[in-house]
Amino acid sequence: MTGIPAQPVVHEVNTRVWLRELARRTGRPTGLGDVPKDAWDEIAVPGVDAVWLMGVWDRSPEGRSIALRDSALRASFAAALPDVREEDIAGSPYCIRRYEVDEGIGGAAGLAAARAELDGRGVGLLLDYVPNHVAPDSPWVSEHPEYFVHGDADDLRRDPAAFLDTGSAVLARGRDPFFPPWPDVVQLNAFAPELRAATAAVLRDIGRICDGVRCDMAMLLLNDVFARTWGARAGQPPAADFWSEVVAAVRAERPRMLFMAEAYWDLEWALQQQGFDFCYDKRLYDRILHEGADSVRAHLGADEQYQRRLVRFLENHDEPRAAATMPQDKERAAAVLIATLPGATLWHEGQFTGRRVHLPVFLDRRPDEPADAGLREFHEGLLAKVHRSGMRTGGWRRLDCTGWPDNQSCRNLVASCWSGDAGRFLTVVNLSERPAQGRVRLPWSELGRGDWELTGVLDGVRYRRAGGEALESGLFVDLPAWGAHVFAVGAAG
Repeated sequence: MTGIPAQPVVHEVNTRVWLRELARRTGRPTGLGDVPKDAWDEIAVPGVDAVWLMGVWDRSPEGRSIALRDSALRASFAAALPDVREEDIAGSPYCIRRYEVDEGIGGAAGLAAARAELDGRGVGLLLDYVPNHVAPDSPWVSEHPEYFVHGDADDLRRDPAAFLDTGSAVLARGRDPFFPPWPDVVQLNAFAPELRAATAAVLRDIGRICDGVRCDMAMLLLNDVFARTWGARAGQPPAADFWSEVVAAVRAERPRMLFMAEAYWDLEWALQQQGFDFCYDKRLYDRILHEGADSVRAHLGADEQYQRRLVRFLENHDEPRAAATMPQDKERAAAVLIATLPGATLWHEGQFTGRRVHLPVFLDRRPDEPADAGLREFHEGLLAKVHRSGMRTGGWRRLDCTGWPDNQSCRNLVASCWSGDAGRFLTVVNLSERPAQGRVRLPWSELGRGDWELTGVLDGVRYRRAGGEALESGLFVDLPAWGAHVFAVGAAG
């Protein structure tokens, strides 16, 4: 099994879409066991530590039928893919019937071949887990009603959209507390001890065929969230939280299995405390996209150990494409920022080439879009060069930027540094559409007051600066709109 590093770079791939495009490219049916080696090289580029194959499990035919009848969903499909056909609608990868690899993409043998290809490149494999709900045609619905939140005949009459009559029981449809019920899934009961044991068993099985899981909407299973959502229907909250119990049970057998949480509502710390290695950093995404450098700097003031267990991203399958939400110069600056922060980083297949269409996960075909070769070169170079530098193996800290009474453009700069066995590294990013100047106070008094040499990690450009000035007044930085510096710093000579 490939060992995933402490702060991994993860590349998310929409598996069915990717395989369908490979089949078109090669002219023959392509499952996971048939993927050409050069196609694996394209997604496991240097600097990537793990590939998340999103959507490999057996999707629900009943869930697909529900989606086909949903006019709002059909409208969203047509908006993303104007010539969408019924055969393009595979159903939701988060409406899972069984945790078995879909035979249509190669089944268990195909996934084993995929894992071997990734392992041969030193790259780990992540898969999905959906803890909150299952498809209505999951075997659990008929075989294990004790796993679910129950209603009664009155509930079904009063709110038929929120409950499902299975013939032998009335079960709640899945939901989160802020939205109407999802029509294609059935709600599991996080307080049921039988469900907790079954979840741990499934995750142990999944851990035999991959290196880790990305857990969908993980915060919904927290005791206090679940109790607020379901009240008396869920029963009395257990003493232990869902994830504390489940992760411990899985790790008793699979101690190195990685757990990544999709998390919102400022519950990242709680999930980290309950066993997750990493949690989505949606707050940073929102701050970069909608706020600015002051907000980003404040966010990066959190404890370093907490930040090392966050997942930084600019897009994923739930969010709009970065190329559609940011000008290209801003996206490049933001990419430099997150690539040089502590924590995991998540990149989405198609992000590197500037895809703009946000594809609903129900579809296994996407529109053709021209690839931006320059953007691909930038992103792949960024990941490879940051990886080769070794900077993220050291210790990290945010740095302060100062300006002058008549020039406070320094407030648009975000600066940080790494120090460790690989050396000393400085990142400064201008998160604004205007030029920015400032002085960055550096912490490396051990380099002395002689000349320092700054070497661009991304471009190889070298500068000499006086160490005394850098220590006393700070390193002067002048960046254009959305500009960025990433330097290796050492004593000259």
